[in-house]
Amino acid sequence: MTIAAIAQATNIRTSPRKLRLVADLVRPLGVDAALLTLKNLSKRAALPLAKVLRQAQANAVNNLNLAKDKLKIKTIEINAGPIMKRGRAVSKGRSHSIKKRTSHIKIVLEGSAKGG
Repeated sequence: MTIAAIAQATNIRTSPRKLRLVADLVRPLGVDAALLTLKNLSKRAALPLAKVLRQAQANAVNNLNLAKDKLKIKTIEINAGPIMKRGRAVSKGRSHSIKKRTSHIKIVLEGSAKGG
């Protein structure tokens, strides 16, 4: 019997496009391999993704009594969060708009119970 553990983070100050690039790398991997990959990846988006993955792993082990070595990534969702709108001063007293994008991360892990 498989059980799902969920972890999510909202309003991450990285654009969804950059986070999806990193998420696509670790989606087919196991949890331990994904954490190792994220640790050695030289992209800023790897840090919040690794934090949520560790959070999901801790939820699975502590709250649902799942075996740590049997966990697999079921889904990783990267959704767009609210957009902060800012302005940049340019010539002739005008301004150009800047959209500071945010993201929501949701990770679902699946695994079997320790006893079974």
